[in-house]
Amino acid sequence: MLKSKTFLKKTRAGGVMKIVREHYLRDDIGCGAPGCAACGRAHGGPALEPQPQDPASSLWPRPHYLMPDTNVLLHQIDVLEDPAIRNVIVLQTVLQEVRNRSAPIYKRIRDVTSNQDKHFYTFTNEHHRETYVEQEQGENANDRNDRAIRVAAKWYNEHLKKMSAENQLQVIFITNDRKNKEKAVEEGIPAFTCEEYVKSLTANPELIDRLACLSEEGNEIESGKIIFSEHLPLSKLQQGIKSGSYLQGTFRASRENYLEATVWVHGDTEENKEIILQGLKHLNRAIHEDIVAVELLPRSQWVAPSSVVLHDEGQNEDDVDREEEREHLLKTAVNEKMLKPTGRVVGIIKRNWRPYCGMLSKSDIKESRRHLFTPADRRIPRIRIETRQASTLEGRRIIVAIDGWPRNSRYPNGHFVKNLGDVGEKETETEVLLLEHDVPHEPFSQAVLSFLPKMPWSITEKDMKNREDLRHLCVCSVDPPGCTDIDDALHCRELSNGNLEAGVHIADVSHFIRPGNALDQESARRGTTVYLCEKRIDMVPELLSSNLCSLRCNVDRLAFSCIWEMDHNAEILKTRFTKSVINSKASLTYAEAQMRIDSATMNDDITTSLRGLNKLAKILKKGRIEKGALTLSSPEVRFHMDSETHDPIDLQTKELRETNSMVEEFMLLANISVAKKIHEEFSEHALLRKHPAPPSSNYEILVKAAKSKNLEIKTDTAKSLADSLDRAECPAFPYLNTLLRILATRCMMQAVYFCSGMDNDFHHYGLASPIYTHFTSPIRRYADIIVHRLLAVAIGADCTYPELTDKHKLADICKNLNFRHKMSQYAQRASVAFHTQTPSLEIEGTVFHVFDKVKVKIMLDSSNLQHQKIRMALVEPQISGVSIPTDISNVDLNEPGRKKRKFEK
Repeated sequence: MLKSKTFLKKTRAGGVMKIVREHYLRDDIGCGAPGCAACGRAHGGPALEPQPQDPASSLWPRPHYLMPDTNVLLHQIDVLEDPAIRNVIVLQTVLQEVRNRSAPIYKRIRDVTSNQDKHFYTFTNEHHRETYVEQEQGENANDRNDRAIRVAAKWYNEHLKKMSAENQLQVIFITNDRKNKEKAVEEGIPAFTCEEYVKSLTANPELIDRLACLSEEGNEIESGKIIFSEHLPLSKLQQGIKSGSYLQGTFRASRENYLEATVWVHGDTEENKEIILQGLKHLNRAIHEDIVAVELLPRSQWVAPSSVVLHDEGQNEDDVDREEEREHLLKTAVNEKMLKPTGRVVGIIKRNWRPYCGMLSKSDIKESRRHLFTPADRRIPRIRIETRQASTLEGRRIIVAIDGWPRNSRYPNGHFVKNLGDVGEKETETEVLLLEHDVPHEPFSQAVLSFLPKMPWSITEKDMKNREDLRHLCVCSVDPPGCTDIDDALHCRELSNGNLEAGVHIADVSHFIRPGNALDQESARRGTTVYLCEKRIDMVPELLSSNLCSLRCNVDRLAFSCIWEMDHNAEILKTRFTKSVINSKASLTYAEAQMRIDSATMNDDITTSLRGLNKLAKILKKGRIEKGALTLSSPEVRFHMDSETHDPIDLQTKELRETNSMVEEFMLLANISVAKKIHEEFSEHALLRKHPAPPSSNYEILVKAAKSKNLEIKTDTAKSLADSLDRAECPAFPYLNTLLRILATRCMMQAVYFCSGMDNDFHHYGLASPIYTHFTSPIRRYADIIVHRLLAVAIGADCTYPELTDKHKLADICKNLNFRHKMSQYAQRASVAFHTQTPSLEIEGTVFHVFDKVKVKIMLDSSNLQHQKIRMALVEPQISGVSIPTDISNVDLNEPGRKKRKFEK
């Protein structure tokens, strides 16, 4: 059946266009109930259970299916994801509304519907002849959708009766909309609020904790005292921003002072780019990363950034007077030049809340259900939750979601989501750091895995189209020990004309990940592989990362090759790019490759190739450094893990060899060569990577550190910085140069991905290269997959697609990649920090673990005025010869025989 709708639309030119939209209705769409003779299971995917017994509801003890409305999906997704909730009918109307209003919730509900154990069924009611409803005259879209849901619920109950005379199955409509519920009951549809239904599940009392508190007014604390000013509606905020009365920006809370924040103003203007907010009322319920509207205060009320460290550690959640007292600490006498533009939050444009990890601060009131949750991230305020599990959750890492923040509550309201485990346990803390750094780490969904090649896989004739057979070349890979996701391999050989041919061969991941499918979307979302101390969070499924795309030795693999013809001085004479098939002759570690190069007896083809590559790499590196490329040092830590317990038993800094530099030089050369090629072909749509030059102020700490040793560091150009670092030697302190280079890395700006059509500055400061991109690691970086696609189109090896040449969409991809890359780095550092602290410390028979409470005395050691130190002495527990007495007023920490240890408070 075909329905059509005709309407007129005015064009920009002033004309009128007639638009006809066709809407097809069908009668062969299945209901999802097994054994239904009426529709004959005319559907695919996970189905509902025939006689659902769980969960048992005291309100509706008979077997039933659930049908939630849009707001229940949006706000009670934590309840719906619980294993206890099964057999849910998700209507197309509801799914479309969720998709338009919240992409993260939409993804979560799609993941739930694809989980066969949950028995969620998506019913396309908008195309079913008996459940489709047209919008009536005078009816708004929201009321039409509410009516469509009720019509579907009523149809289901009538339809299920036809299955058999004895059938008692019914659909229960779940809605928190009072009017919608009343209308449903009038129409004979069983309907409950989410809270009513969840509280009726007597066998699952823990579900009550997961209910979101929806009504801000209904959840205001009993005192009723208004603390915060009302947020202006979005329409007024937009008018104010347009007129210049308000400024829009991203709210950045302070880690060190919970009464202070900054707002980074959006837009190109440099004036008032950063606005300071001080005091609880001026922060006005904004939370870190929210998009807010701020009003600039008069210059007479401007303040300077506070140097006071204030952490919110009080238990009395409503003691606002104490907050006002603490705010006075921020108001210190300052120089006029130190004052910064200051403002107050007048409204929220977009909330960027996420689930937060942390710990429960149990209430001092016995039997109380109301407690405070303290997030691990100090930038997030404490959250008020209600739970019946406080005794169980104490001392555990838990996840909490924010529901709202009433005007008369010191803290936002939230609800318990998940118990992660005991504080300090390796698995728990790893989960926390992944969640806190927003690293996607859930298993790949069936929808994603369905786009993987079927095994056994082999190269076909179709795969060889537009591809060169390079299996005869002596290609090998050089990687760290234990590497299974081998992105790159190399070769070098002498040509008949006396020149050298060097090649970099990169895994052809884009052959397996096609644009727009679920596998591509998930890879784009993850953005990068994250390497932790004892695990790897892959960007692509393991079948690709460690098998079909990994350039392992002695197997045929698809590659993308960058091949140069060079003279013996490493001058590039020709460059060509080709899709290829290779067969690596060896998978070597850096140490094994170095051993071959240094060996006096080995002269096989692999060793000869490595020596040729190493010789060229040294010349390439020398040329780069002469142009001003920086050689900076950063101590990378490698952990040796116990094979059974996976506990760290030793750690060491990674040793760098010539072969590390050899591989690096050819990867850099390939990236630069590809960047030039894709920019030539796609001047507006190339995905590139740049590294901005740091402002001179960034170098102050480096310059001062060198000056303390009578050394001069020049920072006016990358070349002068590189040269002065080379000269910064101190014979009495041989490690000083490495320390200065490490410090120099801390002065650098963050390198970022960008679209060439959206920026004019392409320069990569650290590499002293006018153009650069990432091509060489597509197994672990999504940026490289996009670059592979651009290069394939440029050489005629693949076809383009609309998103590839849309600079705005590429800019959005770059934004996500930059965020994921930054979070990946932070997660890796957090993992190293955690594992370096994991081993316990035993002193005189007493074992100390991380997070154990100890009592210490903190003192300033001024024995060396130039390098004063903070010293800590153990008071409790008492250990003979280590602890100082409880009466510690006259203790000399340096007395002979006293054992010195480091303790964390």
